[in-house]
Amino acid sequence: MTTAVDIRLAAMTPADYDEVEALWKASPGVGLYPGDDRAGIERFLRRNPGLSFVARDGRNVVGAVLCGHDGRRGYVTHLAVDAVCRGEGLGTRLIEQCLDALASAGIEKVHLFVFKDNRGARTFWKRIGWEERDDLVTMSRYLTAARRLPEDE
Repeated sequence: MTTAVDIRLAAMTPADYDEVEALWKASPGVGLYPGDDRAGIERFLRRNPGLSFVARDGRNVVGAVLCGHDGRRGYVTHLAVDAVCRGEGLGTRLIEQCLDALASAGIEKVHLFVFKDNRGARTFWKRIGWEERDDLVTMSRYLTAARRLPEDE
């Protein structure tokens, strides 16, 4: 059996996409949208090199996180850990890698989004020191009708 100590973290690359997408799809609470397709993730990784990470148990991806910044603020999204590896600190390790990389880029504040009904994620983030805010409302808009999802109507 593999332990968290045996799991190695590495910068995410476009070659990781198929495994990472499968992990995201198997992880309740990770919302995937049109921009999360291969082309969108490759564009994100090119724009934010060395900030997103995968965790590998030998050859398999067992954890992943997207991370980037706009020059002022950092953003973390799509953190997922395979169910068999949860509870061993792997999610925290992935986030620490992101925060270290953002700090090295001069970023001082980081945001993330969690679905309101995802109690497990909210509990995790609070446990590792993140503060839940109730003073903001998220607003979104797709730029083309083709990118709208049926549930957005």
